[in-house]
Amino acid sequence: MLARARETGAPSIAVVGASKNAGKTVVIGALIEAIERAQSPLGVCSIGRDGETSDALDGSAKPRVHLRAGAVFATAATLVPRTPALEILSVTGERSALGPIVLARVRAAGFFEIAGPPSAAALRRIVGALGAEGRFVLVDGAVDRTAALRDGADAIVVAVGAATAPALSRALDEVAALTRRLQLPLVDPLRDYVRVEGALTPSLAAAYVRGAEKRQIVVRDPTAVTLRGRTFLELSAQLDLRCERSFNVIGCTVAPMARERSFEPRSFARAVAQRTGLPAYDVYAGTVVEPAAA
Repeated sequence: MLARARETGAPSIAVVGASKNAGKTVVIGALIEAIERAQSPLGVCSIGRDGETSDALDGSAKPRVHLRAGAVFATAATLVPRTPALEILSVTGERSALGPIVLARVRAAGFFEIAGPPSAAALRRIVGALGAEGRFVLVDGAVDRTAALRDGADAIVVAVGAATAPALSRALDEVAALTRRLQLPLVDPLRDYVRVEGALTPSLAAAYVRGAEKRQIVVRDPTAVTLRGRTFLELSAQLDLRCERSFNVIGCTVAPMARERSFEPRSFARAVAQRTGLPAYDVYAGTVVEPAAA
């Protein structure tokens, strides 16, 4: 993933999930290790809260975030440990649900909690600050906050897991719809189009279908499309959906095990690569399936 992102010139990778418990934090951990092995400057941030020992909703154990000395990350001031393990670089002026956000540099390797702002605009400023001095930035993100990323520059990785849906076919529909939505083509200004102000909802998309709309349906960026799963796949097949800002989706990751169910790992990765046309990484097994081989 890291090599592919750098091939595209991306200065950051945002990991977004097709659902909760799709393995995002595990993917972030694998990317952190890869960047640290390359001895590259690293910045880390999150749209929410990561690295805590247990889930705030159901109490289940969560993956921790381990950082080596030199890494810089954004977190709430209230989560900064009272030890010399961190050096506070700045108070950003942004706020999280847990209070003011600071940028901190790791002085002694360990596990740390990361917390970020709830808005795309604030996240964009945090990513910019972390990217200073040539740091490669990792973002534990959310689909509706990808608007914080720079047009076509920052890379996106989509995480999908067995927790995404009760059946493999549903999980594949979800990840296929999400990756296609994030990869909407840019508007062709030489052709007629209808610009959607605000969100393209399922009801609005269905109205365009009923009206046999043949013009381009243009949204600000893919986050303005609220259709999901099979609904997106069916309606988008009948419309020419376009956007004004494009995103750089470089691959998917698979988490084949969940508390409720599991999918056969290799078959799951092959199916994700085939449905999305993107490489499917299994960071648990350390393997990748290219779409051509799916």
